[in-house]
Amino acid sequence: MASRTVPLRYGRERFSICVPESARVLEAPEIPALPDPRAEVRRVLAAPTGTPPLRELIRAQAPKNAVITISDFTRPVPNELLVGELLDALNAEGVPDANVTVLIATGMHRASSPREREEMLGRVLKRACRVVDHLASDAASVVRVSAEPPVSVNRLYVDADFKIVTGLIEPHFMAGFSGGRKGICPGLVDLATIQRFHGYKTMGDPLAENGLLDGNPCHAEALRVARIVGCDFLLNAAIAHNRRPAGIYGGHLEAAHLAGCRQVGLWNGVLLDETYDLVVTNAGGYPLDATYYQTVKGMCAALPALHERSTLLIASACSEGIGSPEYTATMQRWGRDWRGFLEFIARSGVTTKDQWQYQMQARVLARIGAERLCLVSDGLEAGVQAGLSVHPVTGAGGAAERTQAFVDAYLREHPRARIAVIPEGPYAMLVAPQSVAVAGS
Repeated sequence: MASRTVPLRYGRERFSICVPESARVLEAPEIPALPDPRAEVRRVLAAPTGTPPLRELIRAQAPKNAVITISDFTRPVPNELLVGELLDALNAEGVPDANVTVLIATGMHRASSPREREEMLGRVLKRACRVVDHLASDAASVVRVSAEPPVSVNRLYVDADFKIVTGLIEPHFMAGFSGGRKGICPGLVDLATIQRFHGYKTMGDPLAENGLLDGNPCHAEALRVARIVGCDFLLNAAIAHNRRPAGIYGGHLEAAHLAGCRQVGLWNGVLLDETYDLVVTNAGGYPLDATYYQTVKGMCAALPALHERSTLLIASACSEGIGSPEYTATMQRWGRDWRGFLEFIARSGVTTKDQWQYQMQARVLARIGAERLCLVSDGLEAGVQAGLSVHPVTGAGGAAERTQAFVDAYLREHPRARIAVIPEGPYAMLVAPQSVAVAGS
């Protein structure tokens, strides 16, 4: 039988698997990386979407200080490039580095480590600006900006004379696309707002979906909060398959983000004409696949390719374990009973930290069940995996060998199976032909 090899991201590396020539590789065409990303950033700052040039805005407002938000470590954003150019623009208009705070929009993710800050910001750390992690659970670090419903936002951002939001635009399995308003909500809001943003009702809405903005309740709530506190300038990036910058979008928070979403939707969209018996995917590689929590994104991204008897095989390093203590506790309590978990959160009306990720995984479980949701991971023991509503793929060798052995065994049992591979994992946006229109206002 003729065969082909397909690479999969896993941790900081890739490994290739051998599949029949007939297997469908579900990936968008190669996204062209920018030949000169720095020149493109400068072009966008000088000719942004929906606002005057950045330096004109700064000059007109004459701020004494500024805040630049960046995404946390789980997103492969070219922060050193974006923040460096923004600092230079602020300096040129009289705002020194010492008056600038780089605010890491962690949402409810953990604070960054020194090593992670070095990877995220590189040479920017040698400049005089302050770098601070947002802590959603620290009541003293946020200020109330809305009474009904109550919303609090990081005080450093709210009080800043000039507010700049950066981030990465990519398909997002519940908010449609990342970037834009997400740099504020959930990135900079308080615990209660994040819990409402990720509540049972919101996550259960079928419009809380990958690649969809119109009618998406996550998008609507994030945008509502962002409009309350404002943003003077947005600077977002999109990346190619090799993680190099492919697009830079800047200017008005909503207009520039929407322009980026439309481009990313075209770049990352993969049209489907059928479902498959076996789908092999990954969790996006490092840093996204460092935890099982983030691995769920790769599972959900594959949903459009699955029918009720499909098997989904996902490879994820999970080098940092399951996830936050709260998410780990949820999985330890409910990880073998996803139906009971859904009933409990629907009945309780309480949203615990990170429970929404298991609710999203339940979409996959409702389609194919835990026995056909198969995980290859060297970072979690098989016994731990079995308590996460997945089927652990065990056996000899590392992740690459076990993945290949699983595929080979499946083909022996199902020689006529329709097989698909998703090399980019959650970065690919699988859409049915009727769902091509992905982004609205």
